[in-house]
Amino acid sequence: MAGTYSFDVVSDFDRQELVNTIDQLRREVAQRYDLKGSNTEIILEENELIITTASDMTLKAVEDVLRQKAIKRNLSLKIFDFQNPESSGGNQVKQKVLLRKGLSQEIAKKLSKVIRDQLKKVNVAIQGESLRVTGKNKDELQLAIEILKDQEQALEVPLQFENYR
Repeated sequence: MAGTYSFDVVSDFDRQELVNTIDQLRREVAQRYDLKGSNTEIILEENELIITTASDMTLKAVEDVLRQKAIKRNLSLKIFDFQNPESSGGNQVKQKVLLRKGLSQEIAKKLSKVIRDQLKKVNVAIQGESLRVTGKNKDELQLAIEILKDQEQALEVPLQFENYR
């Protein structure tokens, strides 16, 4: 059986785990003594999270709790793109946190080049916001995964490997 094998490289996160993280964050903000009267509001939208609170200090505390809860739920901190906080009406501070999902063309091209430079018997194709890596040898694909895991440290997005067949 000398077929070809493949896997996909994607950058994604578990939406339900993010929803659970935000729920835990809201509960902790409501219960914590230092955050109780801060009128903190956390809104989860499709591609962003909006945090509105009383001051920069409480915003920092909410960010820290968000990071802790995300780590406990096995969400990569790389999915959060914290924007600069801005003043909002009524002495409030508002911060947008963009949610990173998918590989940009720039990152996909970079990863594709890294794999092609090191492994000659593997084909890499960019498919929208993911990469498809194919080859005749499973060992070559395993090596490609290891190479990509080494590259992930320098990237601003987390990588997952799916559809390994």
